[in-house]
Amino acid sequence: QVQLVESGGGLVQPGNSLRLSCAYSRSVFGLAVMGWYRQAPGKQRELVATINSGDSTNYADSVKGRFTISRDNAKNTVYLQMNSLKPEDTAVYYCHADPRAIRDYVGPNEYWGQGTQVTVSS
Repeated sequence: QVQLVESGGGLVQPGNSLRLSCAYSRSVFGLAVMGWYRQAPGKQRELVATINSGDSTNYADSVKGRFTISRDNAKNTVYLQMNSLKPEDTAVYYCHADPRAIRDYVGPNEYWGQGTQVTVSS
């Protein structure tokens, strides 16, 4: 079983920055596609950003140019740097792992962290 543990959420004023971290418990997940999703009150969970084992990234249009996803496989950690935060970025942010690209992997198709709250408000 793999655990994903998020940290770094909190309350921040508009225009400021936060960095979220997601630590994963198995180093082989350095080969997984890792991502961040978010869910605002009353809305569906939506993709924020993903990064694959080759460090190719993908972003939602709403965060392009403001958010950056990265990974440090030596630390078994994925990051989401969030700059120029807006009130509409307020949500619970979830770390996600898709391990299906890992050779010979057997197990669940995905894993989720417990979520971390990000609130952008003055």
